[in-house]
Amino acid sequence: MRSPALTTITLAGGALAATAAPAFAASPLHPALPTAKTGLAPLVSITKTPLVSRDIALAKRVAHVRGRTLESSYRKTARSMSITTLRRHHRHLKRELRIARRARAAERSVASPQLEAIAACESGGNPNTDTGNGFYGKYQFTLATWQAVGGSGNPARAPEGEQDRRAQMLMDRAGPGQWPVCGR
Repeated sequence: MRSPALTTITLAGGALAATAAPAFAASPLHPALPTAKTGLAPLVSITKTPLVSRDIALAKRVAHVRGRTLESSYRKTARSMSITTLRRHHRHLKRELRIARRARAAERSVASPQLEAIAACESGGNPNTDTGNGFYGKYQFTLATWQAVGGSGNPARAPEGEQDRRAQMLMDRAGPGQWPVCGR
């Protein structure tokens, strides 16, 4: 048996004609589908909201691993993206997160306890130290010494992991005497 709420469709003279159900008919069991007035906006919003949230969370993680903060305008930018663009951007952010994590792991200190003690004495362990007296970085290299162990540029601008490797090379070549006060 058919529900009286259904629209009847009849074939009249080879043409398809639809007649509406009477106004007193029972209300449909399912909520109304989007109409021409509302369009698909409500459905898109329901689908897009979790994607926007996920995009923002991924972007925050990437920024955090890189030592930055996410710009406040990013949320607005993410909301303006289409669903397809958001999905593509998720893949991009996941790649960026892997790259940033690998880069951060490569920059970590790999110094021996003896070198860590020397660094603590020389610069307080700060790899960015530039005191203006001709000594630079975590181990207070001179530019000539830095270049002698293969470094280029200013040691204070080099990643901490590179400073540790170069200091270990110097320690292996010449011993702790290169740091006359702190190397004892």
